Amino acid sequence: MHKVIYDTDPGVDDAMALLFLHRHPEIDLLGITTVFGNASVETTTRNALFLKREWNIPAPVSKGASVTIDSARAERPWPAMVHGENGLGDIDVPETIDLALDPRPAHRFIIDTVRAHPGEVRLVAVGRMTNLALALKEDPEIATLAKDVVIMGGNFYVPGNVSPVAEANIHGDPEAADIVMTAPWKVAVIGLDVTAITTMSRSYLGEMAARGDKAVKQLDALSQSYIDFYKHAVEDGMMVHDSCACVYAVAPELFSSISGAVRVVCGGIADGQTIVRRDGRHFPPDGAWDGLPSQIVCTGIESERVLDLIRNTLLAA
Repeated sequence: MHKVIYDTDPGVDDAMALLFLHRHPEIDLLGITTVFGNASVETTTRNALFLKREWNIPAPVSKGASVTIDSARAERPWPAMVHGENGLGDIDVPETIDLALDPRPAHRFIIDTVRAHPGEVRLVAVGRMTNLALALKEDPEIATLAKDVVIMGGNFYVPGNVSPVAEANIHGDPEAADIVMTAPWKVAVIGLDVTAITTMSRSYLGEMAARGDKAVKQLDALSQSYIDFYKHAVEDGMMVHDSCACVYAVAPELFSSISGAVRVVCGGIADGQTIVRRDGRHFPPDGAWDGLPSQIVCTGIESERVLDLIRNTLLAA
């Protein structure tokens, strides 16, 4: 069993990934930590509680960061055109959910859970990296105690989706992402190089909904406006960004990768760009790169097998 903390900003594709983690037989979902990104942290936390209630997910929900780790950064508008005003495709979601939150802030929940299960906890982070960076700042030793970190974010050999060079999750808090990438733990980066070519058609999702239970039908409903948004890039379908990271957690053999030190550009016209210095390449000494951990960067994916694993897992209830 993989013990997982899911760090998320629900979010339409976050919702699909959450249902995947909840239903996969090899995942022990220890907690859901929320962060701002696809909407305010108040909205993403409400959405996490809503999905927990609707889908009978036992894992606790812990509310996380509401601003970037560098408080001087100006907040950008929420991407309502992508995920809807309420973050869940504008399906009917109550203003409040009558479920209790874990009393700890997300970064403290991460620290406590990692320390309670040394060497076992995998952090699957599919939003901004702020909670993880805050946990590292408060307790750097967790980098040696976590099993590993799997993130959805970044782009290396393909264009960005919020600027020519940057992906949204990393661009949303580049300083936090750089802290996470350069910490002495193992990070697997599942970015646009693989997620942008892994698309689920409206009909594929619709067939899942026809065969599935209430949760899958609800997932289909909240995904419709998200699919509409993607018409500029995908023919009647959507990129399943966050679910790809969750699939990597249980089936890394469906991905190909390179390894090397990863840094994030913080500021300027390349703000949020992710750069890998591949292992085996030699450069003059450079304090910005030397002595950093080698991370995994996914560059290839067996998209059809990934989609089939998502479908089979969601329909397994």
